[in-house]
Amino acid sequence: MKTLQILGSGCANCQRLANNVEAAAKELGMDFTLEKVTDIQAIVRAGVMKTPALVVDGEVKLYGRVPNVEEIKSILA
Repeated sequence: MKTLQILGSGCANCQRLANNVEAAAKELGMDFTLEKVTDIQAIVRAGVMKTPALVVDGEVKLYGRVPNVEEIKSILA
């Protein structure tokens, strides 16, 4: 099971990223959990200075933008 985290304040871009990540993971048939991390200190500890960010199993995969579902699928695959 993969742990997918969306790091951000909960803004519109954070929500769009969460929706795209969930759609991509489902299209890939992944077994996953999706967590939303809004605690600023936790975000900074992860090394993220620009949100939203996608973290996969503890590794920051992208930050500062909202990629489309196809790009996220390539990151998750």
